[in-house]
Amino acid sequence: MVRDIACKRCGACVEVCPEGAASLNNEDGRKIDWTKCSNCMKCVASCRYQSLNVSGRYMEVEEVVDEIMRDEDFYRNSGGGVTVSGGEALAQSNFVAALLEICQKRGLHTALDTTGHATWKRMSQALKFADLILFDVKHLDRQKHKEATGVSNDLILANLRRVARTKPIWLRMPVIAGFNDSEDYVRQIIALAKAIAVEKISLLPYHEGGQSKSLQLGRTYKYPGANSPSDEHVNVLKELIVAEGINASVGN
Repeated sequence: MVRDIACKRCGACVEVCPEGAASLNNEDGRKIDWTKCSNCMKCVASCRYQSLNVSGRYMEVEEVVDEIMRDEDFYRNSGGGVTVSGGEALAQSNFVAALLEICQKRGLHTALDTTGHATWKRMSQALKFADLILFDVKHLDRQKHKEATGVSNDLILANLRRVARTKPIWLRMPVIAGFNDSEDYVRQIIALAKAIAVEKISLLPYHEGGQSKSLQLGRTYKYPGANSPSDEHVNVLKELIVAEGINASVGN
């Protein structure tokens, strides 16, 4: 990940880059040509100012469990547990299933946070060891969902209904102004929630936290025009849900 604000223009990254992906000039400062970058990380090792960073590391299941169990007392005292999220957690379904299985054996409550866009084989692997499913639904309209995400919601909604037969669900709804924040649309969500007997609907107001990360990763932010609805409007939607006898929360 690139943090241009911390760059001192020393040129060390330019010197060590074997692909010529890093460049430096007086006008633009340090630039990375992401089409040339091979992720060798030599530039990161050369940077003395933490302007270039590795944002993750490979870990084995037991390593993650060891880190989780450091907070075991907190889980016990708070009544909490372990939630596996992402990105999309089911992109690593074997790993996630193994992790949740061990956590359950250690007596921890387990939750899986997913978009539901995965094959049933991947989904069912993790479901075996998840006590609760946090299931994202971005839009119920097939075409609008495809326009916003690049995929239809057919698989997602099919998985949602299938999961609801065996697992408790918290339905999570990212709320984007002008996209899915109308009262009529929320009534559709309420109808779905009642039909599959979800435990809660979580309203998650849109935020631009991903915009700066996209730039740091050399990616184009895909939703520059998206906006969050007002707090007042989100609370109106929450009360609409609660009035129908469904538990609702904002932001979690």
